[in-house]
Amino acid sequence: MKKIRVLVVDDSALVRSLLTEILNKQADIECVGAANDPLIAREMIRELDPDVITLDVEMPKMDGLEFLSRLMRLRPLPVVMISTLTERGAEVTMRALELGAIDFVAKPRIGLVDGIRELSASIVEKVRIASKAKIRRHAEIPIGGSQSTHNLVPTPSVSVGLVGHVSTEKLVCIGASTGGTEAIKEVLMRMPSNAPGIVITQHMPPGFTASFAARLNSLCQIVVQEAINGQRILPGHAYIAPGGKQFRVDRSGANYVCIVEDGEPVNRHKPSVEVLFLSVAKAAGRNAIGLMLTGMGGDGAKAMKTMKDAGSYNFVQDEASCVVFGMPREAIQAGAADEVLPLLDMAEAVLTRLKSSGDRYRI
Repeated sequence: MKKIRVLVVDDSALVRSLLTEILNKQADIECVGAANDPLIAREMIRELDPDVITLDVEMPKMDGLEFLSRLMRLRPLPVVMISTLTERGAEVTMRALELGAIDFVAKPRIGLVDGIRELSASIVEKVRIASKAKIRRHAEIPIGGSQSTHNLVPTPSVSVGLVGHVSTEKLVCIGASTGGTEAIKEVLMRMPSNAPGIVITQHMPPGFTASFAARLNSLCQIVVQEAINGQRILPGHAYIAPGGKQFRVDRSGANYVCIVEDGEPVNRHKPSVEVLFLSVAKAAGRNAIGLMLTGMGGDGAKAMKTMKDAGSYNFVQDEASCVVFGMPREAIQAGAADEVLPLLDMAEAVLTRLKSSGDRYRI
């Protein structure tokens, strides 16, 4: 069996040692090298030709974002970021995912040794997923983050006025995992300011969803925020499940409301797409439109079929445009998909569906 060859890049000797130990304990993974700065890593990549890189953000000589940007332009490789559980760490991680990183591991600020060892199963899983992910060469993107990336996204051919008459009782729900932060961004940036309310579960740990929502809010015409328990779901707004919480939708009279609670993991996830989609099936029924985007595993597939049985119309991302074609494949196999589409066609398809539905989805 061919082993997954991993290069560890981190300025901490302790972290390099811990990651090397964790990876080399796996029968199917081999840590082929460890570098303490990006310049050394660049030479080791040429010499060792790794399958996956783990990359720290804060390093000497060249920070991780600058190195990642150059790597994804010149020699794209699957990268798993090693991030810190801080506000700054979360912001930088969101930027790294925009630049092409497959996923990230959030290391603790204190109790580093025990913390990383507790994360060993997650680290190994993310490396395995990254080794199978589709990598695309990225155009140069400003590292500073001060410039909007609107210019990188084609203008949607569907006009903003298209959904002007659509009932505010419509609801769009989105589920995603690995690769999902960028996929969600591509969908939301094409949504007009008068779009129906949108609810989203993206597999993320605590501390990162607020930065994810803030980043999207700075780029989109709609308002994007982390969901708060009990708040009303409004048109022109998108609500993201907080990391480490379960997120579902309920009704209060004629309105949809967010329910955020500290429930048990479902399908090993918290937040779980299954939880959100089952609640949408119950609360919105035929007023819902579902989107299943890129991700590993099968979280939400059965619940999406429940949504379809309740009358929702579901779009599933196609294999060619997925970073990982796991959750979409499971949704298709469960019979949950009405249409399978490339990522860049999804927003237009949703708006067209809303336009054509007229009053048919009114309760």
